[in-house]
Amino acid sequence: MDKVPMYATRTVPLTGHDIEQKRQELKLAFNHTWDLYESLFSVINNDQAYFVKAEPLRHPLIFYFGHTATFYINKLKLGKFIERRVNPHFESMFAIGVDEMSWDDLDETHYQWPSVDDVKQYRNNVKSLVNSVIDELPLSLPISEEDPAWIILMGIEHERIHLETSSVIIRQLPLADVTPSPFWPACTDTNAAPDNRLLSVAGGHISLGKTDEENTYGWDNEYGSQTYQVSDFKASKYLVSNQEFLAFVKADGYRHPRYWNDEGKAWLAFTQATMPRFWRKKDGQWLQRNLTQEIPLPLNWPVEVNQLEAKAFCNWKAEQSQRPIRLLTEAEWYLLRQNIETDSPHWEEAPGNIELGYYASSCPVDRFDHEGFCDIIGNVWQWTETSIDGFQGFKVHPLYDDFSTPTFDGKHNLIKGGSWISTGNESIKASRYAFRRHFYQHAGFRYVESHQAPETMASLNIYETDELISQYLEFHYGPEYFAVPNFCIHGVQACLREIQLTQHHRALDIGCSVGRASFELAKTFDHVDGIDFSARFIQQAYSLTEQGEKRYTIRTEGDLVEFKCVTLAELGYQDIANKINFVQGDACNLKPQFGQYDLIYASNLIDRLTNPKQFLSTIHQRLNPGGYLVIASPYTWLEEYTDKANWLGGIKVNGENFTTLDGLTETLIPHFELVAVKEIPFVIRETKRKFQHSLSEMTIWRHRST
Repeated sequence: MDKVPMYATRTVPLTGHDIEQKRQELKLAFNHTWDLYESLFSVINNDQAYFVKAEPLRHPLIFYFGHTATFYINKLKLGKFIERRVNPHFESMFAIGVDEMSWDDLDETHYQWPSVDDVKQYRNNVKSLVNSVIDELPLSLPISEEDPAWIILMGIEHERIHLETSSVIIRQLPLADVTPSPFWPACTDTNAAPDNRLLSVAGGHISLGKTDEENTYGWDNEYGSQTYQVSDFKASKYLVSNQEFLAFVKADGYRHPRYWNDEGKAWLAFTQATMPRFWRKKDGQWLQRNLTQEIPLPLNWPVEVNQLEAKAFCNWKAEQSQRPIRLLTEAEWYLLRQNIETDSPHWEEAPGNIELGYYASSCPVDRFDHEGFCDIIGNVWQWTETSIDGFQGFKVHPLYDDFSTPTFDGKHNLIKGGSWISTGNESIKASRYAFRRHFYQHAGFRYVESHQAPETMASLNIYETDELISQYLEFHYGPEYFAVPNFCIHGVQACLREIQLTQHHRALDIGCSVGRASFELAKTFDHVDGIDFSARFIQQAYSLTEQGEKRYTIRTEGDLVEFKCVTLAELGYQDIANKINFVQGDACNLKPQFGQYDLIYASNLIDRLTNPKQFLSTIHQRLNPGGYLVIASPYTWLEEYTDKANWLGGIKVNGENFTTLDGLTETLIPHFELVAVKEIPFVIRETKRKFQHSLSEMTIWRHRST
């Protein structure tokens, strides 16, 4: 294909000597990436196709078309680099929910999506604004993660990710909805595949993780350090080709349960799959769907499967060969990656089918050789045995706290090496991307022969070291201080003593933070939804339910910390954890399925909402008649979180004091009656000798039956 400009495909170095030259590099990278993304969508030939759920586990393409623009506005607003939003409605609708759906937890919510023309106009407005921001932002070199330019880089790299994920969804649109484009040409070299074989690789001690001194943008999960001891192993010379995988299909591999793990069996039962997603069989002929065309199955191209299919093939291969065959691990891939000395963005020419440097599709598995192994990078991503986790020293970026942490759940496996459409950060050696094992990317695999168990090359169960999260874990699950009862336990017990419930089916803990109140509510209710906007907080609660324990450090003084560990068994929650559904969500934009509650518990939430009145004005719709709303808050109104015009109280109205209780009453009285008002004290530990002691006012409201 015609060469795509380098700035559209390679990440921008953080270093340099000329600030204005770097500003122009940022601007070129932003605009070329933006235009490349829109060029991808230009293969869609009718507006209706934008609203088709081509991939049932993901939103329709209209979401992704708007999402990458919204990302810039939300991050720039969060970082206080712009004062006003472009379109608050779009920036809520397109903000979250990119890949939250699992095949066994489908979300059938239908959104009132805007028109394609409206989203195009919105994108034009955002593009103009971001260009203005780049022109005016203060810039110093090297660029660090505290700089406003880091947010621009974050937006560029984010859009490059969705260039790839959106192309996967476009591959699943009906052929009638797409038109081939000379800007997105597929490879035409198809033939029989070479015979695969195993080549020896020397093991050794290997250290992974980026340092802050490296000169390319990185996502949070790339930083830190982790060391592994890898045994000698053998790896397949080639990625598994369509031809090699076809033997597994013809051997009825999809119908023999012994090749599939429990997750794979459940996925098979759900999908009834008999072949890879992009394959077809018509009139006895095997076909493959590419971006805009369907062609006879290219036997010498790499197969594209999910991780469950790749593992099943390896189990079949192990049975056939009587050898310990499995997928490679992240650490083993790095040993192969040492065969390529250079790295993007510094190579003169991409040493693989990557960065759109050659084709808008895969190509033969023997095209790019690296010291005996082919396609160590590029062509298709390579599924691994490794579930993603943070390296030691992992910390989130404060402006994108939910990039990595939602994937640290044992259900997302790393993919390595990049694909033909991987650009920017995706194509550098240190990149770490992970997807649910049943998801499809432009991903295939290579296999290894090794007696070493993959779990010996996995990240450790590290202690949570983020100071804010540690404070909240201690607040929720730590001991009592100064004889003040645990706030979460005391608050739930206090409200339950004041109300008369006729049923105990469903409760909502909105603004649940790290989850203690949700566990307490689950002692009384059959089902509890725990929702918080912060993915970091939700991840703590979720991992506690999944793993049965949570480890964290809490500061004592200076750089000294003590190590804490809480377990479900010690807390007495081991038998009720399965009653709780922890999920990320926006209190002001909850999805329709969150309703029909007998109790809604909103603790220390309303004074952290951008529009608390919006939340309160509609919350009755989610309660059963006779149900209860419980609000607890110290009423610490701050313009950092809530514009003063949206404060519920703590202000003068017509020259008179107007309290938050006055504002609550004014807002809720059309649908509620006030049952009780109580004071609930709480203590938050900051260090061994510094604590916050506060009072939260709890108001309990009963939803009127009429």
